[in-house]
Amino acid sequence: MCELFAMSSGSPTNVHYSLEEFSRRGGLAGPHKDGWGIAYYLDGDVRLVKEAEPASDSACIRFFQERPFSSELVVSHIRRATQGVRKVRNCQPFTRELGGAMHVFAHNGDLDWARLTAHFPLGSYHPVGETDSEYAFCALLERLRALWLATDGVPALEDRLVIVSNFAAEIREFGPANFLYADGDALFAHGHKRTQGQAGIRPPGLHVLHRRCVHSEAVLETPGLTIESPDASQHVALFASIPLTSDPGWQALGEGELLTVRHGRVVARMSAEAAILSPGTLR
Repeated sequence: MCELFAMSSGSPTNVHYSLEEFSRRGGLAGPHKDGWGIAYYLDGDVRLVKEAEPASDSACIRFFQERPFSSELVVSHIRRATQGVRKVRNCQPFTRELGGAMHVFAHNGDLDWARLTAHFPLGSYHPVGETDSEYAFCALLERLRALWLATDGVPALEDRLVIVSNFAAEIREFGPANFLYADGDALFAHGHKRTQGQAGIRPPGLHVLHRRCVHSEAVLETPGLTIESPDASQHVALFASIPLTSDPGWQALGEGELLTVRHGRVVARMSAEAAILSPGTLR
């Protein structure tokens, strides 16, 4: 299976070491050699870099390591191809514009194509490649489209969460459905299940690490990870399929758990049992 990584922070932050460790998994420390991608928000837009080559051999990754970028919201993916040929069009993350905002999506799992496409007919959005992941992203955007187009600016978080959580509950029926979805305002992280070696496919599918920079410290350090920020006090949330460091603070998301993060803070946490909502239930 593929591997996911995301970061949400209160101010532009450098996650240099996380990306370095993450790239090792793309061909050196893991079997994921079919491509990689990084999408990060910058000045209201998204800068997207993807390659259909191992991240561990990538000159672009080395460029990022030598010239780190800063962002408040990053989504990254390393691919092990299960559906779709080994081409850039099938590498993740995927991006689309909706309602004047850039939306980013990355998925880890293997969804039943026939059931997925039968359940989610498409309209305004269609895949460029052949993966189940991109099709699922298009299906999610179809669900979100009316809300975003009916709103002047960013729709209420409560309304977006209803749609994303219902989508997550439905897509779990078709296979492992770990995903990261960002709309520029919030990051939605859904943990399900993934291949766990000889133990087979089982939870957890995603992990989270929360950290807070204290006053007078512009650098936050944990074993194997350095977060550099110009602001001395801020919150940071990291997500990864497998914990990137030995820090004991990594927590596994429950099967079907959905976390919503803004500026490094978790603002909503929903279990699978509470995944079907109606507008007005979030306070």
